[in-house]
Amino acid sequence: MASFYVCRRNSGECKDCGFCIEYFSCPGVGKPAIDRFETACMDCGVCLVACPYQAVERIVDTVPRKHVTISVDGQPFAVPERVTVKRALELLGLEFGKFPGGTEVFAPCGTGGCFACAMVVDGEVRPACVTGVRDGMVVSLDLPGGYVQLRRVSGFQPHPVGGVGTPWWVKKSGRGWIEVACFAHGCNLRCPQCQNYTVTYGNVAPALTPLEAAATLTAQRRRYGVDRMAISGGEPTLNRAWLVRFFEELRRLNPDECARLHLDTNATVLTPEFVDGLVEAGVTDVGPNLKGLRTETFMRITGIADGRLAERYLKNAWSVTEYIIDNYYPEPLFIGVGIPYNKFFITLEEVREMGERIASINPKVQVCLLDYFPTFRRVGMERPSVAEMRKARERLVETGLKTVIAQTTTGHIGP
Repeated sequence: MASFYVCRRNSGECKDCGFCIEYFSCPGVGKPAIDRFETACMDCGVCLVACPYQAVERIVDTVPRKHVTISVDGQPFAVPERVTVKRALELLGLEFGKFPGGTEVFAPCGTGGCFACAMVVDGEVRPACVTGVRDGMVVSLDLPGGYVQLRRVSGFQPHPVGGVGTPWWVKKSGRGWIEVACFAHGCNLRCPQCQNYTVTYGNVAPALTPLEAAATLTAQRRRYGVDRMAISGGEPTLNRAWLVRFFEELRRLNPDECARLHLDTNATVLTPEFVDGLVEAGVTDVGPNLKGLRTETFMRITGIADGRLAERYLKNAWSVTEYIIDNYYPEPLFIGVGIPYNKFFITLEEVREMGERIASINPKVQVCLLDYFPTFRRVGMERPSVAEMRKARERLVETGLKTVIAQTTTGHIGP
């Protein structure tokens, strides 16, 4: 017998921060979604993972559920009411996975941001993870021919220092804006100190086609007079078809030799074949952010509680980073490797070990040490001081790395 749950606000923990009103809409009850969880909650879990103060609790649902009839690829099935399409299909035996390429349906973010689990529901393409069932619903697992991928993207803006994959000499050029960027919603990680949590968990931004996102970013390039165009997140690589098409459109709209197309990523689901496709699409710069060397550190940084999944993500991130360096660096693909630092979750010893591993692959590769600051669910940790970041950088330089920069509150140190 399957168990069912609902999510509800714990008023004693709620800080009235406004996140669930400004950035978040409950798929079950709409926006705002504060006090009506129990009456229409379909246990998609978005509010549970998105609330900055963890003021949402998941409890067993004791209210009896009727069954509704849905059609899946032409076959009728009875499923419980008040569940997502994803949950209904799981009850019918369909498997959903967190890593691409398996027999399961890839459903990495669980918040409706990436659209990787999109299906045709009542004639409209919707993410299965946040779409509720209804009586008479018609579901098709296969997307229609000619379908153009969608995903939520926002935050189109100029940047003065760029991202992990931005070369150091551009970061320190002394210019004003050096890059324009956009941010893909949805992430497969659950970092308690997520630096972009309003993007990662915000689900009210419109879903865009690759061309719509590329055209908007191109307009930003022209407005601010820069050559670099980047996408970060969230995690951009969760929807492979969308991302490849996005860079193809970006290259088509920016055919000049000065244009640089930049991807920042956690690299956990990026594969060699995916990298090959991105290079062919026109990507020129990539910034994998390696969140630790040991599985326990990765779990502490990312909030992934499943040890086997965490180990797979971490191993994949390092493996694909090595593939990029060995096969594409320095041309046609510049790579800048990110290492997050805060003594709250990683030691200087492990930072040094990470440097040794990168140096053993290629000591010339740029490494960017990132000072992770308190935010989201880790507001209690302190941001590393300039002295701390300088010391951490020294550990990396000692490994033989030739190009190490450290992000600090007063600017970049190095190389």
